[in-house]
Amino acid sequence: MHLSGRRTLLILLLVLTSAAVFAKEKPPVLHRIPLPPRADFSELDWLIGEWTGKTLEKSPQGEISLGVSFDLDKRVMILREQVSLSATPTQPGSRESSMGILSADRVRGFILRVFSDTGFITRYRVAVDGSVVSMSPEGGEQPPPGWLFRRSLKRVDIGVLVETVQVAPPGKPFFEYYSAKLTRTGPPAPLPPPAAAEPETK
Repeated sequence: MHLSGRRTLLILLLVLTSAAVFAKEKPPVLHRIPLPPRADFSELDWLIGEWTGKTLEKSPQGEISLGVSFDLDKRVMILREQVSLSATPTQPGSRESSMGILSADRVRGFILRVFSDTGFITRYRVAVDGSVVSMSPEGGEQPPPGWLFRRSLKRVDIGVLVETVQVAPPGKPFFEYYSAKLTRTGPPAPLPPPAAAEPETK
């Protein structure tokens, strides 16, 4: 019985040792996460750069500055804008800084989410038709309650664009809030360095 027990123990140890060696030699399982396709911003490349200008004659007097650049390894476009408008008999003066993040929509076109220093967060459906970029309101996390804004950027010459903003008060039709002529004042911003390769998880 004693010898038989030792043989049983020896066989069991050999089996366990073989299993441990096999486990060490087994290659790790690699899990790969496919990346979404990169957005095609070729229709909007002309917007990249720094722009400044003033409102047109029939608009409230004011100054506009707009900076557009790529970010996140050219997967999004960042639009930073500052608007300063003087008061008129029908509307008070205003100053606003905003940042928009433009990304490709999985269905069609582009989506722009705009964050303002006023606290509002609005969302726009963006369509490109030749030299005109149209932005139509689609709500947002914190839009101005009851108010709607729509915007357009029209390239009228090399390095020149006209920005138009229309507003609809609650329950009323759109009217033109202001239009401004902007001229490129700085070269297109350099692209950020390419992002590092995506790590593979085990």
